Amino acid sequence: MKAAILNDSTRCVGCTACALACKEINNLPKQSGVEKLSATTWTTVQSANGINFRRHCMHCKEPACVSACPVVALEKTEQGAVIYDADKCMGCRYCMIACPFDIPSYEWSKAIPAVQKCIFCYEKALSKGESPACTAACPAGASVFGDHEKLLQEAKKRIRENPDRYVDHIYGEQEAGGTSVLYLSSVPFADLGFASDLRKDPYPELTWKVLSQLPKVVSFSGIALIGTWWIINRRMKLEENNRNEKE
Repeated sequence: MKAAILNDSTRCVGCTACALACKEINNLPKQSGVEKLSATTWTTVQSANGINFRRHCMHCKEPACVSACPVVALEKTEQGAVIYDADKCMGCRYCMIACPFDIPSYEWSKAIPAVQKCIFCYEKALSKGESPACTAACPAGASVFGDHEKLLQEAKKRIRENPDRYVDHIYGEQEAGGTSVLYLSSVPFADLGFASDLRKDPYPELTWKVLSQLPKVVSFSGIALIGTWWIINRRMKLEENNRNEKE
């Protein structure tokens, strides 16, 4: 199964149960009020024009963040989730620049920062065949987890059967080459602050076009050597930091 989430803003009651469940399962600090996506908030419920809607990582079919990472700290899994390995990260933040949805966040306040974002509850749920905490917590069925193709067909069915309720657009079906997170809305997505000028073809194609213009020794060997040095140095700092915290 290619995992996906269908977010239907017409059903969202703004209870923030999804955001709280995300914080609970990922041990993220809880704060009061509406939060923006950040290193400590991986999913949030926002409101615009009287409409509630979720925001979190889109888990692109062909992620720009993965293609931009020179040390393979980000990975697209077979199930559909885009996951992250902090031990490999060299802190270049290319993923943040590459993401067309402006999702990854950086832990600027930490001595040894990491990139943070939704990972579809991969280790704690998805890899075990379970639903992400956010969708399991939704009381109104506004966020539904399931197979990508089935959810896409369900979204099309809702639009077809309720043309007065939805705009004829499934956000995520074509944006950036398609994503594992799909949205339905009663108003144009631009009115909710969603990027409306995205390419329909995958963004990694842009990455490879740039890399193809660079000398191979620079684009591959050079990046590999620099990345290896950063990984080793980072792991040494992490180990030292952990020792200091225990003392």
